[in-house]
Amino acid sequence: MVTVNVLLFATLKDLAGKKSLTITVDDTDATVGGVRAALIGQLPEIEENLTVAITSVNQEYAFNDNPVSEGDEVAFFPPVSGGDGDNTHPEIFRLPTEPIDHDEIITAITTPATGAVCLFSGMVRGQTQKDGHLPQTERLEYEAYEPMALAKMRQVAAEIREQWPKVQGIAIAQRLGLLEVGQNTVLIACSSAHRDDGCFEAARYGIDRLKEIVPVWKKEISPDGESWIEGDYHPSPEDRHS
Repeated sequence: MVTVNVLLFATLKDLAGKKSLTITVDDTDATVGGVRAALIGQLPEIEENLTVAITSVNQEYAFNDNPVSEGDEVAFFPPVSGGDGDNTHPEIFRLPTEPIDHDEIITAITTPATGAVCLFSGMVRGQTQKDGHLPQTERLEYEAYEPMALAKMRQVAAEIREQWPKVQGIAIAQRLGLLEVGQNTVLIACSSAHRDDGCFEAARYGIDRLKEIVPVWKKEISPDGESWIEGDYHPSPEDRHS
């Protein structure tokens, strides 16, 4: 028998009414798929969502045929809607609950050789005209699988450096908790010596990649109700950090 610790996030957590539990499977079923099946048997009310949920084992993406071992941490979550580098390549990875200070971030990733910084800042919208979203939003609630989110932020930075080697500093910050309309939610910033050294492209890649592989979710709260917003990107084995 193998016993693992299961974590549930966002919609799955709400449907199950709990965020963690233990699951025991036979040695012959000691895989991600076996844990998923056992979890459905224990919590049939989350079957529909759990069937399509993304999985990680010990904070790395995993798939149904991947084995699990005694004491592993297995997380299930829907598709996703700091640290310091050296002086020449500073890096910041944060999951703050307080407002993000844009000037402080820019200063932190600026080196004596920096001549350009490209910064993307996401905000809470009060009105949305898009399928799957509430038309009027009073606030958003952000939740993350925090240890894995920070690890995946570092992976995004590593991918940026591989594609744009002239980028100097990188900052990735995602706020958590309840946020009001007009407040900043996420920040990606990249610095370089010149504006044509990749900082624009790297910042755009950073926010797009964050929304694919960094396990963060948001709940839209409106006068008419609330709803977790889930993405449609499912990680592949290539999204595992090498």
